[in-house]
Amino acid sequence: MKPAVFLLALVPPALLIVQILQDNLGPDPAQEIAKQTGELSIRFLLIALSLTPLRHLTGSFQFVRHRRMIGLFALFYATLHFLAWMTLLLAFRWLAIGQELIERPYISIGFAAYVILLALGITSPKVMVRKLGKNWRRLHKLVYVAGILAVVHLLWILRTDVWEAVLYGGILMVLLGFRVVRYLYLRHY
Repeated sequence: MKPAVFLLALVPPALLIVQILQDNLGPDPAQEIAKQTGELSIRFLLIALSLTPLRHLTGSFQFVRHRRMIGLFALFYATLHFLAWMTLLLAFRWLAIGQELIERPYISIGFAAYVILLALGITSPKVMVRKLGKNWRRLHKLVYVAGILAVVHLLWILRTDVWEAVLYGGILMVLLGFRVVRYLYLRHY
């Protein structure tokens, strides 16, 4: 099953490469690449966050077996998004990149979400789980913060046509709400 999930997760960049080769990204290809990779990052993050509730609702552990890989794909797409922003939109102009990070709150928030995902990715191997012990679980709870920051980042970017950010935010709130309700229920009983 893991190879199938891995290959399915690689379909979106393959489709993006086809769009690039066909010159089918619209009037601003760099912006479209950044947009698509950012959306893929949020989608994969939401998929990763949905696997634990699916496990609890179905009783099947099949879902959580893929959580790490899907979370790493969220990091992969976030990295592509970040690289598209740095290379295609700002052409590695380091001063401009620094100014954007400081002067534009939505970029600062997106960068903070990326740093969290990067920390989670670096600490995802089993050897790091053992090294960090109980702190690993605490650190990986930051995924919820990363999800919120990613949705806020998208909301600020879209500004007027915010339905997509609202949809992702609604899904995230349901997933986080499920965890809160389950925690309170288990704590009570």
